[in-house]
Amino acid sequence: MKRPCVHCWVCLCVFNQKAAHWTFMFDINPQSSDGELQRKMAAHAVSVLVTGANRGLGLEMVKQMVEASHPMRKLFACCRDPDGPRAEALQTLAKKHPNVIAVVRLDATDLCSIKQCAQQVGSVVGNGGLNLLINNAGMLAKGTLQETSTEDMQNTFNTNVMGPMNIIKEFLPHLRAAAKASGTPGMSSSKAAVVSISSFLASLEIVKQSYDSFPAISYRISKAGLNMLTVCAAEELKKDEILFSLLHPGWVRTDMGGDEGDIDAPESVQGMLSVMASLTEKQNGAFLDYKGKSLPW
Repeated sequence: MKRPCVHCWVCLCVFNQKAAHWTFMFDINPQSSDGELQRKMAAHAVSVLVTGANRGLGLEMVKQMVEASHPMRKLFACCRDPDGPRAEALQTLAKKHPNVIAVVRLDATDLCSIKQCAQQVGSVVGNGGLNLLINNAGMLAKGTLQETSTEDMQNTFNTNVMGPMNIIKEFLPHLRAAAKASGTPGMSSSKAAVVSISSFLASLEIVKQSYDSFPAISYRISKAGLNMLTVCAAEELKKDEILFSLLHPGWVRTDMGGDEGDIDAPESVQGMLSVMASLTEKQNGAFLDYKGKSLPW
């Protein structure tokens, strides 16, 4: 890889495939003191928030990010019931990294919970803001049009569409603060970004090829709604230099994806983190898979 210009202080993000790490490389003046180097690296340390962080893809994201070699100021791992039995693995991980991981309650279907979480995060990040928000929490209800009830559709929309919408709105001040504090032009996931976990099942173009094998109509419609929400947000907030993107994690072997998935969570997350690290304004509003391939709308 070509080394950046000696006078360039812009953070360059490179993904190490084997270690599944983000590595933030800085072009440091060779005459800089150790103290100056530490200050420069600390200035580029990022704050990240992940929803649905207690299991599956969310838990794996927290694990891989906290074990990465790049500087991280704070990692907010959010879930509905931080003290419940389903969050035990997350709490165990947090105890190993108490200075980095903060386990915070956030119920994507509860606006009061979202507001409280945003206030709590804001009190920690301050003027540095929140660099990366990952909307990972989601709900999957299987069923055809004829099998799906109004309640099924409403509950799925509350989690998969209304939740991300309210989360984006409440955390917007912290994202704007991060973009302003970065002092760098353009867009990136280390500056200010919202990445929402979508699905190829949201694609209108592939319904004919995939519907018979996996109808899940409320899930499909809600994820298509999430896609539209993200594209609208990307357009509306591009002036703030906040990047918005959608990622399909693949068919993953998790509680939601089932045992027949094509890949496991570590492989999916490794790929998604690689894609996130490479995002620029060119991918603002993009719909990509975990390998970085553009998906049809």
